[in-house]
Order: sequence, then C-alpha cells, then structure tokens
Amino acid sequence: MLVHSVLFDGFDPLDVIAPYEVLHCAGMLTEGAVRVELVSAEGAREVPSGLAAVSLRATAALDPARADVIVLPGAVGDLRDPTGLGEAERARTIPGILRRAVDTDLTRLVGAALTRPDTLVTAVCGGSLLLAMAGLITGRSVNSHDLGRELLTATGAEHVDARVVDDGDLITSGGVTSGLDLALYLVEREIGPRVARAVERIFAHERRGTVWSAAGAAPALALPF
Repeated sequence: MLVHSVLFDGFDPLDVIAPYEVLHCAGMLTEGAVRVELVSAEGAREVPSGLAAVSLRATAALDPARADVIVLPGAVGDLRDPTGLGEAERARTIPGILRRAVDTDLTRLVGAALTRPDTLVTAVCGGSLLLAMAGLITGRSVNSHDLGRELLTATGAEHVDARVVDDGDLITSGGVTSGLDLALYLVEREIGPRVARAVERIFAHERRGTVWSAAGAAPALALPF
C-alpha cells in the first residue's frame, strides 16, 4: 500500500508527521506492506509549513495513479476571523492559506484521486476544509476542526460529529491530534486490527472517540444533535 502524504505551503506539521509515523511503523511491522512518501503537487521541493522555520521536503509529485492512499493535512495560520482584516492579514489566516492551496494544481490531482475507485483519500483536521473549498466533497459525510464547521457545511458537505468519519473512499478526522486516530483506523481497515494494535502499543496511544460510517442501522428517532 503506497501512501502519498501531501505537503503544501502553510501545512500543519503535526497533521503530516503523526499519520506519517503511524503508517511508517505499520510498514516496518509488515515487512514493507505500507510505504509512505512525502509529496507535493509541484514535485520534489522544500515545502514551508505554517510554523516559522519548520519545513519538510517532498521527494516526489502527488500522483493519483500511483498512490493507493492520499493523506491531506490542514494548515497552521492566524486564528482570527478574516472578516475585517486587511488583505495581508487575511492571507495569513488558515482560510487564506487553504485558498492558496486550492488555487494550485493540488485541486486537480486530489479531484482525480476522488474519481478513482481504487484510491482512498483521507484528510486530517483542516484538510477536509481544503476539499470543501475546492468543491470536491459536496454531499459527502465528513468532519474537520470545530472552527471550520461553518465553512464546511456552507460548501454543501454533511458534517458528522465523530473523531473519524469513514465515507467509503473518503476518510476524514477532526482536530490536529486526530491524525493519530485516523492513521491507526486506516491501518486497521486496510491492513488489519492486529497490526493496528501493535502500532498503538509502540506509540503508547489509546485511540480516542468514535469512528462513524454509514454502515448498519440508523437511529429510528431524529435526535436534536
């Protein structure tokens, strides 16, 4: 299983590194059944994160035809509401950073991945906001950081309040640290629960929250939450 972990200017380092380490560890425990590459839409390059002086190097180009799984992170930036800010200040907010990423070739490449039946797209935290801003997940069940919920639903996505949301070929998670839980669930779903449990023990991390999917019976009563 080849995983392409995506970098774009302003990415959140933890959104990338947490899933990367989990998946790399799963690869070590399975003699290479999981491989992870850091990629960007532009190809091999040094990619600055949203934290000053922190960058990672993409070693290859994002390729939906090669990757079995794509992991899309969110961004780090100014947390203020962009309304009322000057142009330069708005550019430094998380929506501003994500908008610049949407305006690159990343949108086309991830959009192509979502049309491929054998490619699984995953997004950590604000990564699902990027997908929503690009118009790629209208009508899909997703989660993101609580601060982005309004933006998410305004684009036509269906917000689900769960730690990890499994919508078939799209898996999303809410909050920065949820990258650990998303990656462990991905290992469990695609490789197996015994390997996922072994990685959990190595990381000394107990998964948090609920994994939601549309499988099984739905509640018979409409709940107000």
